[in-house]
Amino acid sequence: MVRQLHDLPSSKVLDVATGTADVALDVVKAHDDLSVTGLDLSAEMLRYGQEKIDKQSFQDRISLIKGDSEQLPFGKNEFGAATIAFGIRNFEHPQKGLEEIYRVLQPGGKLLILEFSQPRKAPFKQLYNTYFKYVLPTIGRYSSKDKKAYSYLYESVQAFPDYDRFTKWMEEAGFQNCEFKVLTFGICCLYIGQK
Repeated sequence: MVRQLHDLPSSKVLDVATGTADVALDVVKAHDDLSVTGLDLSAEMLRYGQEKIDKQSFQDRISLIKGDSEQLPFGKNEFGAATIAFGIRNFEHPQKGLEEIYRVLQPGGKLLILEFSQPRKAPFKQLYNTYFKYVLPTIGRYSSKDKKAYSYLYESVQAFPDYDRFTKWMEEAGFQNCEFKVLTFGICCLYIGQK
């Protein structure tokens, strides 16, 4: 996803659902000419992300703000690109979020979304579903304080539209040249669109 951030109309990147700012940090490390605004609803995750940014001395190139991805606190045409890594399936209204991102991107700006998906080819599909539905939640119950988190992960991935259907949502929000790239045997997918 980070390697796709080239030929942008401006150097400003918006990282939606930034969480602890891992993608924002990856972007500025890989691209000396880009700066990132990271947005997330969770103040606690942003606090942890800010600590990482401060420790690595990227305060001049990354700023974090608390905000709603479906009501972005920015004007029209502010960013040259937007990224979302493993976050859009958690939006209450993903299509509204896509429309908001479209609004704040500059003409020619890129949207890059990395998200879990469901493998389609046997036997990997069956192995993956068994692992994801039964094994991973069992491991999670023993290793995590949040016993429902790993079950939620499986359920949210199953409910999320992938491949052609999600690309159609991007097109309905106004994006052009939409495509997807299946990664890791279909465990995740990179969606690309342009304003």
